[in-house]
Amino acid sequence: MIDDFDLHGREEAFDPFSVVLFKALQVIAFLFFVVFIIISPKANEGKVDSKAEFIITMDWPDNHPDDMDIFVQDPLGNIAWYRRREAGFLVLDRDDRGGLNDFVMVNGRKQQTKVREELVSIRGFVAGEYTVNVYHFTALTKQPVPVTVTVQKLNPVAKIVARETIETADGGSEQTAIRFTMDARGEVTGTSREAKSILRGMHNAWSKNL
Repeated sequence: MIDDFDLHGREEAFDPFSVVLFKALQVIAFLFFVVFIIISPKANEGKVDSKAEFIITMDWPDNHPDDMDIFVQDPLGNIAWYRRREAGFLVLDRDDRGGLNDFVMVNGRKQQTKVREELVSIRGFVAGEYTVNVYHFTALTKQPVPVTVTVQKLNPVAKIVARETIETADGGSEQTAIRFTMDARGEVTGTSREAKSILRGMHNAWSKNL
């Protein structure tokens, strides 16, 4: 009869299923937290995760109409250029044709970009000397153009191992920007600017195959 006066608070009826469910949710939340900590990337300034070992960048002034081409030759004679984008470990990742193809698609529309840049990646180590040449393919301005070539080693951290700026002559001219030597471990052991024609060697090779 005392229950009719509600003089004392009554405890809820014990529900074992709710208790088990609550504990299970706690365990799942804890496990999720542990997994998140394990897989979350650790901050490591300068760290670059890439399949490439080196990246070679050639750039010239923004919005420039002239077309520059990069030619990279490895110690085995493989050459990456706009007509052979993959050769050995060399890959031409971007062929920039000056004002002709510098655009990106945004919402289905072409948007002009101002950056003038070509990229070649090196995806493995071949010991010996590499040559990076600049070819002034189209000279619409009829003026010398400053071109900067940068060689960057990506792993284990990104660092610039060589950088040179040259001025190209008229259209059709070829100049050596950088020559660098790599050992079997991928360490750059030396650089130079000694001129070497890649195109002449290519033309000679083509003539022998005719």
